[in-house]
Amino acid sequence: MRVLLISANTERINLPTLPVGLALVATAAREAGHEAVLLDLMTAPDPGAALGRAIQEHSPDVIGISVRNVDDQCMESPRFLLPQVSGVVAACRACSAAPLVLGGAGYSIFPAAALSYLGADLGVAGEGEVVFPQLLSLLERREDPGDLPGVYVRGRRASGKRTFAPNLDILPYPGEDLWASANPRDPDLWVPVQSRRGCSLDCSYCSTAGIEGRTIRARLPSLVAADVARIAQAGFQRVYFVDNTFNLPPSYALELCRQIAAQRLEIAWRCILYPHDVSAGLVRAMAEAGCAEASLGFESGSERILRAMNKRFLPDEVRRISDLLAAHGIRRMGFLLLGGPGETQASVDESLAFADSLHLDGLKVTVGIRIYPDTALAETALREGLIAPDDDLLFPRFYRTPGLEIPHPQPTPGGP
Repeated sequence: MRVLLISANTERINLPTLPVGLALVATAAREAGHEAVLLDLMTAPDPGAALGRAIQEHSPDVIGISVRNVDDQCMESPRFLLPQVSGVVAACRACSAAPLVLGGAGYSIFPAAALSYLGADLGVAGEGEVVFPQLLSLLERREDPGDLPGVYVRGRRASGKRTFAPNLDILPYPGEDLWASANPRDPDLWVPVQSRRGCSLDCSYCSTAGIEGRTIRARLPSLVAADVARIAQAGFQRVYFVDNTFNLPPSYALELCRQIAAQRLEIAWRCILYPHDVSAGLVRAMAEAGCAEASLGFESGSERILRAMNKRFLPDEVRRISDLLAAHGIRRMGFLLLGGPGETQASVDESLAFADSLHLDGLKVTVGIRIYPDTALAETALREGLIAPDDDLLFPRFYRTPGLEIPHPQPTPGGP
């Protein structure tokens, strides 16, 4: 089948992004014998014209649309981003009779609600590398795909829970689809690499487990390092490990750094650290492998609030890790998430003072926490009457303790 895969995201909320998930799905579709073309609207000067040309040139039998962001997570003036995806759906409908299939991280959080809102035909929640080629085969044979795990059909209930590939090494690599239209000289561009999926930490507000599952699954470090080398050979010098917790498990992170260092690449990379179980040896290995920046998602400087968020670390450990990173010349980005359950003016002041004492290279302060389905925060909001039992939470809803006075410092841009 001829397949057109569209990355609908045109937002640069934090950084310009490349569609790593969709590139993986494109490769998987080709390996299954289908003709797949990827269109990234982020890099298109005129997204509407680019979409029309792609449909005219490729005459797709199926069109896949990836939904990355549902909103910008800003409580003060939230931007709901699905209307722009609705425009993509409408443009596809106007030019083609091909069935429209939704996917992507944002879609996977709200699969039924987003499918209904956007008016597409089908949706794939969770990992698409395995399920999407199966979906294509069924559509080609004109068979009902509704029994596939994680597949949603508009107007019907999903047949069962989504599944996750137990071994990431059997899945394809994104290849040149990922960066084909990107500019290696763009100083804001960091090419995404994912070495692990899944998270079992159960932070009270986080949607990651719903997207990737609770079991950490990792690719072989040698294969990840080879992937980084391919990116460098393509002319890119900045890489972003999009793993939610680069340092977990620590033994894997250490071996990955050693494998990258052995490649002797002229690259800089950034990652996200969960500020627990980070040794001096790991930080040294990160620096030797080219790590230029680490984001510390400590979220609060109050022990009480950290416990309420179900964090596994305390402020003293955050400080120790921050100092280790600074000692090895690695830039440190920090994040505060203020206003959640139990927050008081005293805990806000404590968090701000703590973050200030770390002397970070950059700090982002978020006031109010986006409520996602199937999280402990959603359960708290329901008990407190902030949301209704039938609220699918597609439209942004936030938790914020009323009456708090929280200053709004400007975030410091990241990147060396």
